[in-house]
Parts: sequence; structure tokens; C-alpha cells
Amino acid sequence: MMSGPPTDRQEGSKPMSSLMTPSRINRLGGGQADTRHPQYQEIKSRVHTDLLNRLNLDRLTTVKREVAEPEIRSLIIGMLEQESKTTPLSLRERDQLISDILNELFGLGPLEELLRDPAISDILVNRAQQIYVERNGLLEETKVVFKDDRHLLRIIERIVSSVGRRIDESSPMVDARLADGSRVNAVIPPLALDGPVLSIRRFRTDKLQAHDLVVRESLSQPMLALLEMAVSSRMNVIVSGGTGAGKTTLLNVLSGFISENERVVTIEDAAELLLRQRHVVRLETRPPNIEGKGAVRQRELVINALRMRPDRIVVGEVRGDEALDMLQAMNTGHDGSLTTVHANSPRDALYRLDTMVAMANLNLPERAIRQQIASAVNFIVQVSRLSDGTRKVTAISEITGMEQEVITLQDIFVFERTGLGPGGKVCGRFRATGIRPKASEHFAQSGIEVPRTMFEHVQVIS
Repeated sequence: MMSGPPTDRQEGSKPMSSLMTPSRINRLGGGQADTRHPQYQEIKSRVHTDLLNRLNLDRLTTVKREVAEPEIRSLIIGMLEQESKTTPLSLRERDQLISDILNELFGLGPLEELLRDPAISDILVNRAQQIYVERNGLLEETKVVFKDDRHLLRIIERIVSSVGRRIDESSPMVDARLADGSRVNAVIPPLALDGPVLSIRRFRTDKLQAHDLVVRESLSQPMLALLEMAVSSRMNVIVSGGTGAGKTTLLNVLSGFISENERVVTIEDAAELLLRQRHVVRLETRPPNIEGKGAVRQRELVINALRMRPDRIVVGEVRGDEALDMLQAMNTGHDGSLTTVHANSPRDALYRLDTMVAMANLNLPERAIRQQIASAVNFIVQVSRLSDGTRKVTAISEITGMEQEVITLQDIFVFERTGLGPGGKVCGRFRATGIRPKASEHFAQSGIEVPRTMFEHVQVIS
């Protein structure tokens, strides 16, 4: 609401002078630090505080940034002109101050600069004065800092409150999601010993096409062709890999091979999948409320999805007892389902599935669990982030059955490292093992022709 007497203008066209009040409304204090200038922090904090004292904050929260910014920018310029009488500012310093103060008012403060950089995939705030980012697969420290822990905590509170969550000493750890879909994890004292910690996993808005992975040398053309055959012929595929290896990116690409005529239900902890099909139902888990109630876990969503007449179920990641229900779905008419799992190799992925199914506490014999896995899963695709920051499909393995108590695997394609090139670039080759997959018969029955030379291919990456 406006302060002061009403005007005869329409609400939507009220001038931004309605944001101004002659008296102090609130004092938030603080500001964004910039280590390039010793006096930068002091000036910014002073101007920011003075600006807050002169704004109608209640009115400000209801006005879009693009509407409010021109007048507030002019106001900041006037304040900085006064400041420059005692502390001369360069044009670059003044522009940076204006940008930082506007980000404090409308955005996430010093993080806004990083969020605008499309090359950054992760923002990692270890403490107020130490912020790392991952750019092109490699970690690097930034010059961006917060003024202090209080400043960082205020930004964290702004993030979590925007999604109806809270963070305090009684609930010092929270997962949230930004408006663009980016995943956020925050931990504050007493759990975080050196001050608040914030991690942001950026959400890709651009949809990678399958051929982009070949162009980027994340896999070879024959490898992509095999995966397309597997998905389009309704085989069950698990993407395995470590944190940040590119599992979700590959899952998005594989989902693009699903027919438009099929009904797909997706289940995720944090919505990241970007399916291109029209007939898609998206489900997301819900954390408990302040009283610790109302949580909806992945297992409940998987069970419920089976009642929604899905042709395929895509689970963003299995990490607990929902693995049992996922395997049962794969075994009971929901062929062509896709999911990811955290593991360092195809064999490790099988061990992980074995362990997660046991978490369901149904006291199933180990052999029965492994038989479920062997009959449900057709292919495991291993993805890895290499030392040079690149992400590659390092193995495509087929599950062929069981021998006594052991699930049998055979590698169809592998990536072999041969050394390091200039700048630490990983050199190697995508190589077909020469084994024709057991699934070839299934492909043929689905009307897909499999070239024999496909499994003799070698592509060198130098």
C-alpha cells in the first residue's frame, strides 16, 4: 500500500514516488562486499541503509522490479553523488554499487551476478567470505563475498521464505528451489560450525538435444544409437554416476526417445526433468512441515503412479526403499522405465539397488532381490565427470541374467583413457567391446534393424 494521500491515478500506473516515505520504515542494514575497494563496503552499507529508511517497504514488495527500478536507480545515483563529495568514485565503481544495491533490494544480493552467468552450474558458499563456483566442470573461487554471516543468513532466509519454508536453530537445514528451478540446500549454525553454508545447483533452461552429446564428445554416435534403440523399444534403463556427473542431463536426453503416444509419469525429489512430450504427468515429493508432518516420500509417489495408468515411469533418482516398487513396476508391464542411481560403476549400481531394496524391510532373500533386478533392468549407463571437467558416458553395460547368486553383466561400449593432453585434457577413446547385445533379438522384434558394424566402432578423443 502507498503511504501519504491517494492520487487520482490508477493503481497500476501510480508513480514510483509512492514508494517514498518521509519517515524511517525499517532498518535492515548490511550490504554486499567488494574486496577491490577498501571503502566500497562502507559506502554501500551506508547508502543501502539510507535507501531503506526512505522507501515504503510494504509498497515495494508488491511492485515488480522493472517498474520500481528506474526511480530507485535515480535515487541511488543522487545518494552516490553526495558520497562522491567525500569519497571520489569512478564510473565503474558507481555502476557496480548501483547494481549491487538493486540486487540487495530485489534479488539475492551478491549471488545475482553469479546466477546470471550461464556457464556456472553450481554456486557453493562455504562461508560469508568464501564462495566457489563450478564452471565448465571445474571448481574455482570467486571474488564475490558477503559482508558477514548476518548478510548471508538474510539472503538464505529470503530464499526459503519465498517457497513457504523456514530456517532457524530449531530447523537448521533446508532444501528449497529458486523460481528458475535451481536446487538450493542451506545449513546454518549450530550444524554449520563456521557460519551459514549455501549450495545452489543451477537448473538448465536450455534443452540439450541428443546430437549435442555427440558433438561435445560425451559419447559416440553408435553408443547414442544403442541407447535410442533401448528406449524406443521399451527396455528399462538405469543411468549411474556420481554427484554432478550428468545423470539428469542424460536422463533428459533419453526421455526424448519416448514416443509421443505414451503416457509418462515422472517422480522427483526436486523437479529437474524437462520432458518434451505433451502427455506427461509430473510428481514431486514434499518435505515435512514445521511440526514434522505431511511429508510425501518418493515411495508413496511411485506406488500412486502405478494407479495413474502410466505407459512409462521416470524416476529422477532412486535412493531408498522406493527402488523395490520401481523394480516391481518394471517387471509388471511398465517396460521402458528410466531412472538414475548414485554409483561409481555398473557393478556398484547393482550393489546399490540390492541395498536399497533391502531397506524396504520385507525380509526378501538376497537371491530373490537379485532375480528382481536381473529380470527388471536391461541396461546400465555409467556417466562420469573426468579430471578435466568433461562428462562422458564411460560404459554401457547389459544385464544378461544370473549365474548362481551373481547378476551377470557384459559391457557393450566403454570409454578407455589413454593419457592427458595439453592443459590437462583427458585423452581416450570410445570403444565397442565387440559383444553383440543380447537385446538385439528384442530390437529386431520391435522392427529396429541393428547394423553388425555398430559394435566394432572405435572413436578416438584427443
